[in-house]
Parts: sequence; structure tokens; C-alpha cells
Amino acid sequence: MTNNKTSGVSVMEPKQGSYQEVTRPDPQVPEKPVRRRFTASYKLQVVQQADGCRESGDIGRLLRREGLYFSHLTRWRNQREKGSLNGLTPNKRGRKAAKCNPLLPELERLERENKKLTNRLKQAQLIIEVQKKSHRCSGSP
Repeated sequence: MTNNKTSGVSVMEPKQGSYQEVTRPDPQVPEKPVRRRFTASYKLQVVQQADGCRESGDIGRLLRREGLYFSHLTRWRNQREKGSLNGLTPNKRGRKAAKCNPLLPELERLERENKKLTNRLKQAQLIIEVQKKSHRCSGSP
């Protein structure tokens, strides 16, 4: 038995009185799984083949042969109905980029001004309170 990195494990099996070399998939699981990516043309080809299936079990055979799930086919059909091949290309994963709000600088300026005016108001109220107390302590009517 020899390991062949590209095609798996090569095994000699008896076949009608002689031995024949048969290649089986490598049973080892890779350390880090790789996400499969499908091109738009491949997706369209599979969906068209699935649409051409007429007999019972044809779609199942197609999906097994291609190594796909029924959810792939369903998603790709929905994407095809929505419009173009651009809908069939895989979407980028992760957070979407935040849209720049044109009013954001104005909002920040107004928040700074509001904070500054609030501090000035607190200071003015404190001064008025001190003046009232000092006025009462001095005994002036």
C-alpha cells in the first residue's frame, strides 16, 4: 500500500484471477477544512442540469455525483431567479462596511457644542448658588 498525495490511497485488489490497482480516497481528514467556492458558470450549469432532470431520483444522482447538497441547488435557483450571474457569485463573508453618513461631522460638532454649553450652564448655576449663600450670610435684605 502506498500513499499518493493527489489521489488518495492506492490498493491492489483481486479482480478475476489477477490483481488490479485501485485508488481510493484518502481517509485522513485535513487539519483545517477549506470552504468550497463555486463559480457562477458552474452554478448555472448545475441548475440547468437539475432543471433537465425528469425522472424520479435524477436530481439526487446529480447532487451525489457533484458532491452537493439540495440546499445548494435551492439557493442557486433563488439567486438565478433574482437576476443575473452576479447574484450567483459567492458573497463576501463578514461584516458589511458601514456607509458614511454625510451628517456625521455636523452631528459631532453639535454634540461638542452641547457638552460645552452644558458645562457653562452648570458653572453659572454654581456661581449663582454661591452668590445667594454669601448674600444670605452677610445679612443683606
